[in-house]
Amino acid sequence: MTKVMCSTGLRWLWLAVIVLVLDLGSKIWVMGHFQLGESMPLIPFFNLTYAHNPGAAFSFLADKDGWQRWFFAGIALAIVIALLVLMYRSSAAQRLNNIAFAMIIGGALGNLFDRMVHGFVIDFIDFYVNDWHYPIFNLADSFICVGAVLVILEGFIASKDKTANNKG
Repeated sequence: MTKVMCSTGLRWLWLAVIVLVLDLGSKIWVMGHFQLGESMPLIPFFNLTYAHNPGAAFSFLADKDGWQRWFFAGIALAIVIALLVLMYRSSAAQRLNNIAFAMIIGGALGNLFDRMVHGFVIDFIDFYVNDWHYPIFNLADSFICVGAVLVILEGFIASKDKTANNKG
């Protein structure tokens, strides 16, 4: 088992654990220091605002009767399993993809935990310009987005490498 962990992309799962701990720790801190809906300005375009989101990104399906909790939980679980399989099948040397997958897994597990324990996701990062506020999100969402960007970036890097190898 140790050989599998060291030689495959699963070697990077420690990063998923760090992402999960940071996400859950930040949410515990927010729940302990804020009332629901309370906001604390930090800098002119950034607040900490405690919010509950029973939906998905941008509060998609938040107004439904509760079935979305299980729907989004199932999607998160399917994504985690699929990424674990991809990590298992990849080499530990494929750093960028494995780091991206680990970030997505950690973020997905953080939001999955919220859905299963609370029935909603805890959000608190609030960016705004004048009176326009970007939808409030959390660290898990941030890690998922950064991981997705890294996967896309890896696709471009891999494409460049393949093109250079084909020309050479």
